[in-house]
Amino acid sequence: MAIKVYIDQGHNPVNPNAGAEGNGLREQDVVYRIGQELATLLRQNGNFEVRLSRPTATTQVGNSLSDSLRTRVSDANSWGADYFLSLHTNASDITAASGVEAYAYRRGSQAFILGDHIVRSISAVTGLPNRGMKVRTNLYVLRRTAMPAVLIELGFITNPGDAALMSQQPELFAQGIYRGLLEYLDL
Repeated sequence: MAIKVYIDQGHNPVNPNAGAEGNGLREQDVVYRIGQELATLLRQNGNFEVRLSRPTATTQVGNSLSDSLRTRVSDANSWGADYFLSLHTNASDITAASGVEAYAYRRGSQAFILGDHIVRSISAVTGLPNRGMKVRTNLYVLRRTAMPAVLIELGFITNPGDAALMSQQPELFAQGIYRGLLEYLDL
């Protein structure tokens, strides 16, 4: 039986719920491409079934911020996903801030363990600093999913180096997530 992975490419092409911007890039465009790359890797494997929150670059999810989040979670829950991976780029007023980090609802949970594998793997593949796993109980997509859910901050869109890497080599980030998932699942 296939392992069902829901890839949530965070944010929408336009408001409501558009993402961060930096270095001439938009978060929603960067994570869309990385999500597509990841979906391709998972589908080629044969052990996975994949659903994307944004199957096309113009897919708009929901009519408001809360509706967008609710729709993503509801879609994953009703599909019966085994894992929920929400892709994002980080942002900071400090342009030197760099690296990958991720969030789960609870420390010690399967999501936290999965996220740790993913963060370490992205860091190894991209060379970006590993900022670690963190707990966030206030994020709707972590709180309301019925399966292990990880929100991944792939890198800082406000850091020129991180931004260039995410924009020019999205396949590296997809590969990092993919390898982390395989390691977690022992595949």
